[in-house]
Parts: sequence; structure tokens; C-alpha cells
Amino acid sequence: MTQSIRVALAAFVLAICAHDASAQEKWHWMADGVVFTTYNHQDSDRGETQFRSQNWFMGSGSRKVGPGQLFVSGMISFEPMTVTERGYSQLFQMGESYNGLENIDRQHPHDFFSQLSAGWRAELGSHAAITFFGAPQGEATIGPVAFMHRLSASENPTAPLGHHTFDATHIAQGVVGMGVDAGPFTLEGSAFHGREPDQYRYGVTPGDLDSWATRLWFRSGGLVAQASYGFLKEPEQLEPGNVRKATGSITWTRERVDNAVSVTAMYGRNKKTYTDLPAFLTEALGRIGRTSFYTRIELLDIATEHLLFPSVVHRPHPGELIDRLNAYTVGGVRNVYSPKWFQLGVGADVTFYDVPARLVPFYGDKPYAVHVFARIRPGGGPFMRMWNMTMSQPMRHSGITVR
Repeated sequence: MTQSIRVALAAFVLAICAHDASAQEKWHWMADGVVFTTYNHQDSDRGETQFRSQNWFMGSGSRKVGPGQLFVSGMISFEPMTVTERGYSQLFQMGESYNGLENIDRQHPHDFFSQLSAGWRAELGSHAAITFFGAPQGEATIGPVAFMHRLSASENPTAPLGHHTFDATHIAQGVVGMGVDAGPFTLEGSAFHGREPDQYRYGVTPGDLDSWATRLWFRSGGLVAQASYGFLKEPEQLEPGNVRKATGSITWTRERVDNAVSVTAMYGRNKKTYTDLPAFLTEALGRIGRTSFYTRIELLDIATEHLLFPSVVHRPHPGELIDRLNAYTVGGVRNVYSPKWFQLGVGADVTFYDVPARLVPFYGDKPYAVHVFARIRPGGGPFMRMWNMTMSQPMRHSGITVR
């Protein structure tokens, strides 16, 4: 076992095993999650019609340890079983691999253990704090809050096409880092394992801390903004080369008992050996009573040759074919049953695409995607929303307390 693996594992084990000298200190726990059961129709020769379930469940705990606060969090997903290890059909999506081939027109599942992280935070006066965190399976300090945890994306069952530009590093196999708060600003950095997870989704196998990232946050009221930059060593199993990633995002949220509005805009770039691929995304959610409406617009440059598979087996080279792809989604959800501990909603959305001319023979000139779904979201008791949170922050606990 390498020294970097030992460091990542030790950070997690130390936090879990830590015990404050005062036996009277209490743990505060909370949980969150969602289950979508989705009819997925991708209207193109490259798409499929499926029934799948996207889902995740997250728990977080904290307690006082010494002069600071110990916090732990874990997240699991049953998607390796409910969307299969290859993932669900999604036109134009790409990233990671399956059975030695690029995973094209598929969104891969989350790992069963999507997060196992711990940290310790100490206040430095009334307006400053320092945080240390680590995880054998956790989140690097780059990119916006992952799409599942953004209120603006919360009712959309599918990942953005720009997922691997913006927030794919929310599952990194080995992370250690620290952050410093000063008023509304937080500067944080981390070292992590840059290779994306393989198709075997049930284990926890942290690797060398061969990549790094730094991120600056600004939080004030309902406004959350970040700018980040990182170096990822050979993230793709089948594509040699490193990636330099830059992102910026801003989210504004206003949430009340009976209504909510959340809007996010983000920009990112993945610079590889022969390509420099920008992406822009904006998404919004509005909730009035039991009904929510959402939209997502994506404008991104794509390495077209990846999507020509199997006609073309892509190898990186000078003069790569780059094209602009646009995607537009609109949808809605209505809660139809809301007992004390959960909410059952039904919803649907549709996505339309502007297809580059080179890809029309493969996808058609007017492909579209339709989702019809039921959504179960827990609520009440220990279940609280964890919107716009990352693993490097203690959760704002309002859940159950145990000794």
C-alpha cells in the first residue's frame, strides 16, 4: 500500500474512531436521498427505451472533538444494479469505459460507495475557521456542487452532458485536503487520485494522490459562487493524457415553506493534449406548492470522433474534429402523496438537440429524449435537504441527536 493510500485511509479511520474526552458530547445525525423510477426513451438509432432507477442516499454526522467539530458523511447508490454497470441510455453522453470500450451514449452509474469522508473544523475567531478532510472515496475540490445536490437540478433525473467537464470529480478514489474560511470566502485545496472509477462499482480502491485542485467559494445568503482549477493525471482509462480543468459557477437560491426558486449558471473547460473543450450550462427550478418546473440548457464543444464509434475508433491526434452541440430540457414534477416521512411525485421532461452536421447521419437531424418518472424523496424526522453542500463542509444539522 502506497503512502498516499495510507494517508487517505487514515484520515477516514481516525475521524470515525475519534472519541472526545467528554463522554457527554453528542452526535448529531441527518440523512437525505432520492429515488427516481424512470421510463427513458431516447428517440434515435443511437438511443434505447428503458425502465431504470437513478438513486442515492446520504448520511452525515457531527460532534464536538477537542476545540473543533468532527464531521463524517457517507453516500451510497444502488445504481450499479438499477441502471446496470454500463449505465442508462443518454444521447451524446460520454465518459469512462465499459468492457474495454468507451462508454458512448450512456451515463455511467454512481459507485455503490459514492462517498466515505471525514473532516475536522475549528473556529478561528468569530469570522474564520480551518478545516481538514479526507476520504478513501470522496470529492476533489474542483467544480460546482455535484448535480444531485443542487436544488436547481434536483428534480431532473439525468446527469448533464457536461458532467465530465463540471463535476465528475465528486467521486474520487482517495482525497486529502484542507480549507480556510474568512467571512463569506473559503479557499480550499486537495490532492486526490485522478483516474475516474472503473466499471466495477462495488469496491473502494483508493489510488495514488497524483492530482490536485484548488477552489475559491463565496457564500452570502442565497448566493453561492465558486472558481476552481485542477490538474488530473490520466483520468480516462482508454485515452492517454492529462487534463487541466477550470470551472466557474454561480447559484442563487430562495427557499420558503411553500415555494422555492434556484438558478445556476456555470462554465468549464477541459484542456487535453490536442483539445480544449469549453462547456456552458444554465439550469433553473421553480416550485409553487406541490408543483415544480425545471429547465436545463447546455452549449458545449465535443470531440466528435468519440461519438463516431464504432465507425471510428478514436485515438488522440493533432487536428481533432470539434463541433458544437446544444441541448435544451424542460420538465415538471407534482407531489401527489406526501405523508409525514416522504414525498411521492410524478413528472416528465423532454430534451431537444441541435446536432452538428457531421453527426446527423448517426443520430438524425432532430433527435429527442423523453423521461416519465415517479420520484420518492424522504422528508421529516432525521431527513433534511442537503442542498449545495460538499464533503469539505460540515452539514447544517437539524436531524436526530444520539449519545
